[in-house]
Amino acid sequence: MQSFSRQQIQKHFNHAAPSYDDAAILQKTVAERIDERLELTTIEPQTILDLGAGTGLLTEQIIKRYPQSQLFAVDLSTSMLQIAQPRFKGLRWPNLPKKLNGFIKNCKLTRTLATKQAAIAINADVNQLPFADNSVDLIVSNLMLQWCDDLDQVFAEFRRVLRPEGLIMFTTFGPDTLKELKQAWQSVDATYEHVNNFIDMHDIGDALIRNGFGQPVMDMEVFTLTYEKPMGVLKDLKAIGATNANKQRNTGLMGKQRFAAMLNAYEELRNPNDNKIPATYEVVHGHAWAAQEIIKGPNRDKSGHIEISLDEFSKQLKS
Repeated sequence: MQSFSRQQIQKHFNHAAPSYDDAAILQKTVAERIDERLELTTIEPQTILDLGAGTGLLTEQIIKRYPQSQLFAVDLSTSMLQIAQPRFKGLRWPNLPKKLNGFIKNCKLTRTLATKQAAIAINADVNQLPFADNSVDLIVSNLMLQWCDDLDQVFAEFRRVLRPEGLIMFTTFGPDTLKELKQAWQSVDATYEHVNNFIDMHDIGDALIRNGFGQPVMDMEVFTLTYEKPMGVLKDLKAIGATNANKQRNTGLMGKQRFAAMLNAYEELRNPNDNKIPATYEVVHGHAWAAQEIIKGPNRDKSGHIEISLDEFSKQLKS
């Protein structure tokens, strides 16, 4: 498993905050997808966390859907949250639940509780959330989990703060994301990982079950963005802060010849049908409930289950 530098991730997104919204076309679309899926649930959450809220693309949707709920927008980047602030204006924020009010610590509130806000922005790391146990009804997260190198730790933290029967709904990137850019880099330099690797949705589902979530549902959809030139892909990735944060990345200067060779290799992947440069994104959707899985996993509840061998089952069918 790759290891990310949290400081590097924070640095990238702080730097990208001013340009993020203009380049985050895919992120906006996927945020809308999450909101559409919430339409299909009957949950009426009182307290909601938007984890990896960024500039508030999903937060804004959640405010409209649950206007009476208490919503916290959490992100590692203070610059992202500062850009997001105009989206949080709206209903006056109700009094914080006592359990939360006494637990928020070691984090920075980017606005005071006295302002008219429909959401509160909190600068914190999802690996250590500043919220009390069993204090949250709904967690949403849009394209953030791909920046977490230990899903078990993150999901255990999500499970800790969720109330029993609380819901988690998220998106992240799957293994085919940026496959063209990976192929182009590997053709000229296979020594280092130039593009982040992404986890398969089945492994994500297994991690949910290991950490106390039940009834996980995973699916995926593929988006292909197109560009006039390969450099357009790289510029957009930089504009949204999605550059390589792997600790094993090559931190030295990239030679001009090698970089040019990569661009030429990417150019060979131009789609002949539309004469565009493709950039594929595999978007994984997932949701699960804060309840012990009763169907899968070694810790499933076996009460009321009868174990029978296949031979015995066959005999009973014949009798």
